[in-house]
Amino acid sequence: MKRLLSLRARIIIGTLFWTVGLFAAVSFVLIHVMFLAPEIIRQIHLAVRHLLLIITIAIGCMIGGLWQIRKGLSAVDQVRARLLSVHRGEERRVTGTYPTEVQPLVDDLNTLLDDRERIVQRAIAKAGDLAHGLKTPLAVLSQEADRAAQSGHADVAELVGHQVDRMRKHIDYHLAQARAAASGSAPGSHCAIKPAADALARTLLRLHADRGITIDLCVSPEHAVRCQREDVDEMLGNLLDNACKWTRSRVVVSSSVSNGHTLIIVDDDGPGLPLTMRETVLRRGVRADEAVPGSGLGLAIVRDLVELYGGSIELSESATGGVSARLRLPAHA
Repeated sequence: MKRLLSLRARIIIGTLFWTVGLFAAVSFVLIHVMFLAPEIIRQIHLAVRHLLLIITIAIGCMIGGLWQIRKGLSAVDQVRARLLSVHRGEERRVTGTYPTEVQPLVDDLNTLLDDRERIVQRAIAKAGDLAHGLKTPLAVLSQEADRAAQSGHADVAELVGHQVDRMRKHIDYHLAQARAAASGSAPGSHCAIKPAADALARTLLRLHADRGITIDLCVSPEHAVRCQREDVDEMLGNLLDNACKWTRSRVVVSSSVSNGHTLIIVDDDGPGLPLTMRETVLRRGVRADEAVPGSGLGLAIVRDLVELYGGSIELSESATGGVSARLRLPAHA
C-alpha cells in the first residue's frame, strides 16, 4: 500500500514551493526594472542591494511561515495528547481550546465519549437490577434448604444448597465482568496495591488461623494500578485465597513497576501445579483438585477481569516449589 505524506509534511512542502515561487517572481520584476535604468553601475549596485533585500525577506517569510505551521499543527498534537490521557484514564474528556477547524472534531469526540459512558452505565444498572432480582429468590431457596436439613432431608438440603451457591458464584462472576468493563471505560480509576493487600491478608489470616500460615507483604505504598478498588480486591483476593488454601506455611505478596505496568506476584510454598494444568485452571469451571470446595470460577474471574483492564495473568513455579501467580496491570502514575 502506498504511504501518504503527513499533513505536516504537505504543508511544509507547499510553503517552500510558495516561497520559492514568490522569490523568483519578485526577483524577475525587480531585475527587469533595474536594467531599464541608463547607468550600468547603478544597475549593478541596485541589483545587489535588492537581491540581498529579497533574500532577507524570503528567509524571514520562510521562518515566519514555518512558525505559523508549527503553531497551527500544535492543535493536532494537543488533541492527540488529550486522547492519550483519556485512554490512560487520566482524563474523562478532551479538554482545551482549539482553532475553529479542530474544535468541531473535539466536540464530536466528547459527544461520543458521553454517549459511550451513558450506554455503559445503563448496562451496569441493568446487570445490577438483574442480580438483585435473582438474589432474593436464591435467598428463599437457601432458607428452604436449611429447613429441609432441619426436617431430616439432608441430601436434598445439600443438593439445593450446592446449586444455590453455584448460582450465586455465577452472578458474582458476571457482575464482576460488567463492573470491570465499566471501570475500564471510565477514566480516572486507580487503586493503591498495599491497602488492598493489607485488608485481604488480615481477612484470610483470620479464616486460616487454625493452620498457622503467614502472609508476608513486600508491596510498596507507592505502587498503584488503573483499576477500581473492588476489582483489585476481586483479583488479588482470589489469588490470595488460592495460595492460602494450598500453601504449607507461607505466602508472599510482592510488587514492582516497569514499562507502564504494575506486576503483583503471589507466591506460596504448596505442592505446586503441573505445567499442563497452569493454563487449564484459568478456564471457567476448571479446578485443580475436585476434592477442594469451590466453583472453579475464581481464577477465571481473575483472568477475565485482568484482560478487560488490558493486563495479563501467568502461573509459574515459585522459588519454594509452589505456585507463583503473576498479575500484570496498567500502572497508575
